[in-house]
Amino acid sequence: MFYDCLVNDTPIDKVILETETPNLFLLPSHLDLVGAEIELINHPNREKKLLQVLNEVKDQYEFIIIDCSPSLGLITVNALTASDSVIIPVQCEFFALEGLGKLLNTIKIVQSRLNQHLAIEGILMTMYDGRLRLSNQVVEEVKNHFDDSVFHTIIHRNTRLGEAPSLGKPVLMYDADSTGAMNYLNLAKEILQRNDMTHIRNAEKTLEIEENEQ
Repeated sequence: MFYDCLVNDTPIDKVILETETPNLFLLPSHLDLVGAEIELINHPNREKKLLQVLNEVKDQYEFIIIDCSPSLGLITVNALTASDSVIIPVQCEFFALEGLGKLLNTIKIVQSRLNQHLAIEGILMTMYDGRLRLSNQVVEEVKNHFDDSVFHTIIHRNTRLGEAPSLGKPVLMYDADSTGAMNYLNLAKEILQRNDMTHIRNAEKTLEIEENEQ
């Protein structure tokens, strides 16, 4: 588990799991990770622990995706320190801009002190409901402030997105024709286009790291 890699120095290749999806591998989380920040508090270079762990396998994967929990603690700082870029999800809700400001401030601190190469891949609007005036207002406000940093793709509220995790499946395997699945396919395409990577082969390996236990 991810916890064992961070706290007990378990080799990462001992805990990576193969999934049903070809070329997609998973480093799972666990409830024990809740206490990892306390256990790492006196660890030398504690902000770079995840970077050290990933250095063991980074050349084996085309993409490594770190799924961060919605907090700004030590584990998230580890993720930012180990990353090349960060996707910032913003829910189309009232307090979205307040949380976005705090996250951007944390990213600036990480860039100046721990990872000067960290880039913002883009801001992703999520939980969008076109019937609600608030959703449209939040999208407009974010686009006015951040312009080209905002992804063109918007993730809509979708029942299938909520149902898929309860069955232990990605939405593309649960219902590939759903609005949520199509939204995420469009997001993947947009990210590849932004990075001039549309030539990437279909069979490239990806490792997804969970930071929070569903």
